[in-house]
Amino acid sequence: MSRTGLIVALIIAAATGLVFGFYPELDLRVARYFYGFVDASRNVFSWRIYPPLMMARDAGLWIGALLIAPAVAALLVKFILPKREMLISGRATVFLVATMALAPGLLVNVLLKDHWDRPRPIDVTQFGGTDHFVAWWDSRGACLNNCSFVSGDVAGAFWTIAPAALAPPQWRALAYGAALMLGTGMAAMRVMAGGHFVSDVVFAGIFTFLIIWIGYGLIYRWPRTRFTDERVERAIERIAMPGYDFIVGWFGRKRK
Repeated sequence: MSRTGLIVALIIAAATGLVFGFYPELDLRVARYFYGFVDASRNVFSWRIYPPLMMARDAGLWIGALLIAPAVAALLVKFILPKREMLISGRATVFLVATMALAPGLLVNVLLKDHWDRPRPIDVTQFGGTDHFVAWWDSRGACLNNCSFVSGDVAGAFWTIAPAALAPPQWRALAYGAALMLGTGMAAMRVMAGGHFVSDVVFAGIFTFLIIWIGYGLIYRWPRTRFTDERVERAIERIAMPGYDFIVGWFGRKRK
């Protein structure tokens, strides 16, 4: 989570925004190539129903779910048993759960996909659909919900950068490489399937990375906001104790 990574991400974001903003037909050109893949049943964008590709997509989604599961379990156990020490470090728990909730969760699947009305490639008139194509910056498309900008699957895959940032130093470069490969592979699959344009998947990765970078700085790096594991645990304990005391007291009264 260095400044170099931030600079690279901002350069990619600026280049993608300018190039695909001034020349939105580039999104169509890439999508048109994969539109040309037709199966025996005359389905266009036939990669979207190609079983190995569908299995690879599902596997990619499961990786993120498996990586977030320990942090969610640690948080739930702490709320149920607030006096017990957390199963994994408090900072790691907050960092992983918060970045997952804010990036693939709130920003991508709640704010953008349901309010940035860009149609998916498979839905635009150029590829046999009924919706008018719009550039990435134009939110005035005909899509009503679960739209193209940006990709939730890709955001979830690139979220694995967060646990990679917590890997031991000797394994961190390898973990970052694996996370970037997973995100890039998921992005390629979604473009091949006609589910998203290139600009959709690039910005999904960029937005996710930026939230992770900021979250890491707040929790681990910046002196004015940097937390300790003990401070995080005590904060969660203070939040959980009223509910814990209520439940214990209620069961105590029931036994009497």
